[in-house]
Amino acid sequence: MKTAASPRIEAAAVETKARPDIGRRQVYAVAGCYFVASFAALGLPPYLTEILPELGDGAARWAGLLYIVPTIFGAIGAPLWGRLADRFGRKRLLLRAQLGLAAAFLLAGWADSIGTFATALVIQGVLGGTFAASNGYLGAALEGHALSRALTLMQGSARAALVCAPIVVGSLTPWLSPHRQYALLAVLPLAAAAMLAALPEPPRSRPAPPQATTAEAEADGTPVVEATAEPSGRAPAASLRALYAIEFAFVFSTVISFPYLIALIKERIPGTGPMVSGILFALPHMCYLIAAIPVHSLFRGRPRLGIALGFGCIALGLAGHGIADSLTSFVAVRLVLGAGLTLGLVCMSVLAADCAKGRAPGGLFGSIEFFSKAGAVAAGVAAAAGNDWFGPTAPVLTGTAIALVTVLATALPRLPRTLRTRRSLRCPR
Repeated sequence: MKTAASPRIEAAAVETKARPDIGRRQVYAVAGCYFVASFAALGLPPYLTEILPELGDGAARWAGLLYIVPTIFGAIGAPLWGRLADRFGRKRLLLRAQLGLAAAFLLAGWADSIGTFATALVIQGVLGGTFAASNGYLGAALEGHALSRALTLMQGSARAALVCAPIVVGSLTPWLSPHRQYALLAVLPLAAAAMLAALPEPPRSRPAPPQATTAEAEADGTPVVEATAEPSGRAPAASLRALYAIEFAFVFSTVISFPYLIALIKERIPGTGPMVSGILFALPHMCYLIAAIPVHSLFRGRPRLGIALGFGCIALGLAGHGIADSLTSFVAVRLVLGAGLTLGLVCMSVLAADCAKGRAPGGLFGSIEFFSKAGAVAAGVAAAAGNDWFGPTAPVLTGTAIALVTVLATALPRLPRTLRTRRSLRCPR
């Protein structure tokens, strides 16, 4: 005799059988492939001032613009590639991203002019997008806690590449110039593509939740199935618009301190060597590598609190950069910033996993990547303008202001609604 619940149990069983076997090994494989493919993308741009003189730009005047070229074109291409992944398969588009990076690196490594090198960076931005493609692949195969943990691991892969890649590139420089290392490091995304070819293709669409549903579409075109009630009995932690705004503000407030941090350290602590400066630069990312998984376990049920605390730490850490004048104080403020970086990245992964329920993951993570890269570009422009006008302290103070505004917006989500209600009571239509 069948009960009313039996069709749901059978549907769940069918869904489980239909899904490919994406286990822990496959998740680590995707994160590892992103790590190796990111080496050139993250490790070589800091050496543009050494690469450009070989191409005819003796003063490296184009370094600042070329630094953000891949980011700009990556932001433009990410939403399109995400939607194509939902239509034609996430694995195919992930392989496309890795092969696109390899082609761009080969062209950059053999470029003999500024124009050819710039074209290679444009191709890197347009055809790359390995982070969004990897997240889209994972989002199609996982959901809930498993997905948020996988996204946390992906961010750890990015932080590890950001810490290790510049060191490896610098170590190879005595034997091979950073310019030619582009061609050498093209082997890495090719190797990643070979590894990814062995992974299964995740499903192209998710079955609707067992509750009654209504099909809708978000403003950005990402298809979504809204359930009348979540299986867990709680609503999604944040809307897509809120997630996009938080992503932009987070990237802006953290990245804005990157370009001129070394100059600020040298100004405040004269005689500081490049190794010490590099360690100070890497400290926040090391904090993430150490603390991300424990923070995920602690805040996976309350991501909004974690994001508010994260932005608070970011504001406090950036403000401390404005007054730090010793090695000890710089270590302290960098650790505070690292705490904010860890809280923010982990809790945004939880929110992204919540928003991925019932949505096409390629379009979702492509759109998230667009706002992330847009925040990075805006931060680079603001940092350059602030440094030119007011010196290296200006970027960290600008980041402090943005972080404080986001703390208020995140910690007091009902304030705008309350103000609108009071206004409507005073001014009835």
